[in-house]
Amino acid sequence: MERLSDEQLLAAVLAGDVDALAVLVERYQRPLTGYLDRLVGPDWALAQDLVQETFLRVLRQRGGRGDRPFKPWLYAIATNLARDHFKSAAVQRVARLDYEFQAQLIDCAAGPEDQALAVERGAAIADALGSLSAEYRAALVLRFYSGLSLQEIAGTLEVPLGTVKSRLSVGLRRLREVMTVVAQVEEGAERR
Repeated sequence: MERLSDEQLLAAVLAGDVDALAVLVERYQRPLTGYLDRLVGPDWALAQDLVQETFLRVLRQRGGRGDRPFKPWLYAIATNLARDHFKSAAVQRVARLDYEFQAQLIDCAAGPEDQALAVERGAAIADALGSLSAEYRAALVLRFYSGLSLQEIAGTLEVPLGTVKSRLSVGLRRLREVMTVVAQVEEGAERR
């Protein structure tokens, strides 16, 4: 059986094909949950709930996609749901890396000490990401954790391409600044 595109599967879903929906869910549930988990903080259950709501919105928004490709449209729905949740709940969130992503940061050929340092670096990056505003964090997570292209991020966040480039540039600069401050504090604590 040939692999159908996301758009072909969506057309089949909107025509009532439940199997096509199962394929879309299987294709996007894990990456979308990972994205939302990083975006909303250490709340895996909330991320899963938001993914389910995202797919429900896909089913309800029959004509709302326009000419947008499926993947950025799907991530835009998920991003907006996360924003809406935190607007209504007035909750602060702290980003963290899930175990799977931390494992990707670890060099398996490295010794135990190097692996422990890699995990610490990953946690420091997650904490630094959590200190950024939602707009910068979303752009960085979509680019570096979810692997979306700049154009896909622009479609997802519904902003111009130049804004995406700016958010990535400023977000990376702020991330470096936070990481530098953390390193200086740790260095000062070690000297004592």
